[in-house]
Amino acid sequence: MTESNKIFVGGLAWATDDQGLMAAFESFGTVTEAKVITDRMTGRSRGFGFVTFETVEAATEALSFDGQMLDGRTIRVDKANQRPAR
Repeated sequence: MTESNKIFVGGLAWATDDQGLMAAFESFGTVTEAKVITDRMTGRSRGFGFVTFETVEAATEALSFDGQMLDGRTIRVDKANQRPAR
């Protein structure tokens, strides 16, 4: 698997939004996208999201944020798995 500049963030608080997610990870490098995944029907957060960085190095460094607190919840940070094309 090739190195990715995208990370998975799990265990998010319901209150965490795209801006909050971006703000939490900007210290590791330039964030090009931060997306909290929401339920299609309710629009409520599903408790996880993805952060894309400008560089692979920044994404790798951001993995060190695993187990830290964000909006009162301990989050899980991991490399994002690329979805196979449908």
